[in-house]
Amino acid sequence: MSPFAHITGWGMAVPDRVLTNKELAQMVDTSDEWIVSRTGIRERRIAEDDQTTASLATEAALNALGVANITPMDIDLIIVATSSPEHLFPATACLVQNSLGATKAGAFDLLAACSGFIYALNMASQAIRTGSVDTALVIGSETLSRLVNWQDRSTCILFGDGAGAFVVQAGEEPAGLLSAVMRSDGSGADLLILPAGGSALPPTIESIREGLHYIDMNPDAIRHVSKLVPAGLVHIPAGSLKGQKKPQIGISKSLCFCCDLDVPDEVVTEIARLVYEHADEFA
Repeated sequence: MSPFAHITGWGMAVPDRVLTNKELAQMVDTSDEWIVSRTGIRERRIAEDDQTTASLATEAALNALGVANITPMDIDLIIVATSSPEHLFPATACLVQNSLGATKAGAFDLLAACSGFIYALNMASQAIRTGSVDTALVIGSETLSRLVNWQDRSTCILFGDGAGAFVVQAGEEPAGLLSAVMRSDGSGADLLILPAGGSALPPTIESIREGLHYIDMNPDAIRHVSKLVPAGLVHIPAGSLKGQKKPQIGISKSLCFCCDLDVPDEVVTEIARLVYEHADEFA
């Protein structure tokens, strides 16, 4: 029988620097009430000059390894999900692998924007279910503050810096990561984009002058996604939620209804607040 993929360790790392909504209101035309009512966000963390996507990822990874009570030499695979890698190459995951001293591990980056960690977790789970690895380290790490135009209130209120990590290990007990459904919609590619810096638009003096190396978001981006999520949830395999704790199912249902039934902003904000305040309990 194929092994099951169990989450046995978890860790996080965030910069000490906190940027509040009140501080942002002194930089752009916004307010704490405006941001909270639309996003539920009250603050975000900003990396110091000596902190990078790899350094935050390494810190989160070490914390996760501590919880799992394993060493870097036990790791077979490292996946770093990030949209703000240290370089196009080498992979940020390879930098983390070297920092950890995980010399047995294969390592690669996965770029899937906001859904990157979920994709990476599923990749690690499938690698374990097939028997190709026993222990995987999945990390989501970003320093998006370095890609933000701090004069654009539509994006600067949303993004910050930090990292989170899971240790995923093979186990015989039928539990853990049981099912996942991956969906994408490339038709909305221009709704949330970093226009320049890739092969389609290499860096030039003109691209820098025009601010094309900053995150650009169309105001319709969130609404576009909210219409797609319920359709994806329809395809969740029957029984995939069986055995989950009630709070986990409740959160899943709440998010589903928010997207599907056009729930008022204040209700969505309240859900975000509760998740924020009780994150440790949910974990």
